[in-house]
Amino acid sequence: MFKPKVPQKDLNYQELRIYTDEELQNPSDEELKEFKIKYDIPMLEQLESGPWPSFVADLKVEALRRRKLADDRLMINRDVVEDLMGQLEVSFVDGETHWKHGGIVGVNGYGGGVIGRYSDLPDKFPGVAHFHTVRLNQPASKFYKSDFLRALADLWELRGSGVFNMHGSTGDIILLGTFTEQLEPIFQECTHHLSQDIGGSGSNLRTPECCVGKARCEFALYDTQEMCYEMTMHYQDELHRPMFPYKFKFKFDGCPNGCVASIARSDLSFIGTWRDNIRIDQDAVQGYIAGDLIPAGGSHRGRDWGKFDIYKEVVDRCPSGCMKYEDGVLTIDDANCVRCMHCINTMPRALRPGTDTGISILCGAKAPILEGAQMATLIVPFMKAEPPYDNIKEAINRMQELWIEEGKNRERIGEMIQRIGLPAFLEACGLPPAPQHVWRPRENPYIFWKEEDVPGGWKRDINDYRKRHAR
Repeated sequence: MFKPKVPQKDLNYQELRIYTDEELQNPSDEELKEFKIKYDIPMLEQLESGPWPSFVADLKVEALRRRKLADDRLMINRDVVEDLMGQLEVSFVDGETHWKHGGIVGVNGYGGGVIGRYSDLPDKFPGVAHFHTVRLNQPASKFYKSDFLRALADLWELRGSGVFNMHGSTGDIILLGTFTEQLEPIFQECTHHLSQDIGGSGSNLRTPECCVGKARCEFALYDTQEMCYEMTMHYQDELHRPMFPYKFKFKFDGCPNGCVASIARSDLSFIGTWRDNIRIDQDAVQGYIAGDLIPAGGSHRGRDWGKFDIYKEVVDRCPSGCMKYEDGVLTIDDANCVRCMHCINTMPRALRPGTDTGISILCGAKAPILEGAQMATLIVPFMKAEPPYDNIKEAINRMQELWIEEGKNRERIGEMIQRIGLPAFLEACGLPPAPQHVWRPRENPYIFWKEEDVPGGWKRDINDYRKRHAR
């Protein structure tokens, strides 16, 4: 069972709380109907008219709560949420943002974790003259106790806007909107009383993120929580002190189902895999065919899909065509399996991943920056994932060191690989080429050799060749 290296405080909300139950009481429906913020926001209020919950309604609840609190119960402008809505309305009218970056702000010793944001209409909306974002490093798999969340909400109500984003695309707890003079007190409160460090921002390692892993998932092929925690602790310097050409993200998927979408959203993607054969329970296969077992774990219940057809739903959907069902027996050509997980997801009682488990490392995914969106490229087909993960750290260090030396400003590592080519990247990192690196290996038979890898090099004696290959 995974246990953090650093002893964790058992937080008690009653010891940490700032506000009384009466102060935190949500306003009644009647109060909300009568409440009007100090600005006219007709365009913003249109967002409340649809069938879905609206952030505008939530902001109004927070604005009314702040209006009712005493002056000594707030450390920043009580009108911050009303001014936020007022400025957003102006942005809708003008068709442009009114946020600006007016400099770098942060906390002592850290180069990231705080995103400076200022209004370019500070006289009109003084409550958001500063509106800095603080990123907090979320716990692995985002497991929380209510005491922690309540204490954090109290702290942000006192020293910030009270507005959260749970969670940002990197994974952090996002605390939206505070003034510069509150940054150090917030940092001290979070680290000393809530045992929560701030996360990454800027040209550094961003906050590592993982799926739920072995805590709740039967498909997890390595302990994502333990590995995410270990990498977070090991790479503290890279996380808090920008040293890279641009941002760098770790994400940990316990299996190829990819519940944190690491293959699309991280510079280094760690995906659980196996290198032996898929385990097959032939009796359970017959159970699915006979209708005794419900396919896909019952996730498609609620509609009559007809009788389960193993050809239509499993065998014919295999992307590499490695499955056969003949004479009542299901077989898999495991050498050609691409680990898509479709057959396992469809018949989880009949098929299970192998037992020789580890990770695949993929590199280079990103959203559009310089060259547009791209998915990660497979770099290491298989590697064991066992504490203290020294083999994985060595591979990470090689890739990061090359990127630090060769990467251009604001160039993600995936863009650098595109620029210098995958063969040059692998060679510089000391990673051996593998068949899995070939784009569409079943269609592309070409291997580009280097002269030093070919006995005799490129220069050949044509007469000697003809003697050995006489017609």
